[in-house]
Amino acid sequence: MGRTKKPSFSLVELLIAVLILGALAAIAIPMIMGGSYTAKVNTCKTNINLINSKIELYHQDYGSWPNNLKKVTKKTDYFPDGEPICPITGQTYPNELLSTNRVDASGHNH
Repeated sequence: MGRTKKPSFSLVELLIAVLILGALAAIAIPMIMGGSYTAKVNTCKTNINLINSKIELYHQDYGSWPNNLKKVTKKTDYFPDGEPICPITGQTYPNELLSTNRVDASGHNH
């Protein structure tokens, strides 16, 4: 009885496959990391817009503008999950409001 040869990969073919996968990973990983930062920047901008809209709601509810941001962000009616935090700095947003009764977003232009 003769032995039949099973199809298999040679060492060279395996090395080429590993090199191709390594090259694809070298291209993809920086793109994924950059996408993560972009998502954090967009989340920060959304947080600021949300805070400013809650300041408007505070004005409608109480008939006056808040004199600091904590009056708005500490209200569980407005922020049931707690005070918003900048996803990039990990800090809460500045407590001072502008003369326009808005959060100063200039420190958060990441």
